[in-house]
Amino acid sequence: MSGERRRPNPIQWLGYACGRRLPDSMRDWVRNDLTGKYAFPRHVVRGLVPFVPLFAVFMLFPGELWLRGSMVLLALLLALFYTVAFMPMNRGHRLAKHGFPQDLENPERADRRARERARYAAQHPH
Repeated sequence: MSGERRRPNPIQWLGYACGRRLPDSMRDWVRNDLTGKYAFPRHVVRGLVPFVPLFAVFMLFPGELWLRGSMVLLALLLALFYTVAFMPMNRGHRLAKHGFPQDLENPERADRRARERARYAAQHPH
């Protein structure tokens, strides 16, 4: 089981989306979640989950459906803005909470950056 990547169950994932720490047995999953290939869309989805109850409450307000829908849309756009704007800080905090360096990045992106730096250094020596 040591080579197998454990995934959180739905309850654990909801807690994780709201800021809870996952067990150490899921560190590989957390690292992939925060630095893997689709980290950005996963962050957006994870960041919007805590706002779902607020969106539901807005739909319970009295008034026309279009007005309630507009309230939800406005709240969704605002939540989306803050989720994306604070992504680096939230990502660093989650990484640190799970025992990783805050500046951990995607291994493929780090390799690509190192190759680009080496190519630049070869083309432009001091």
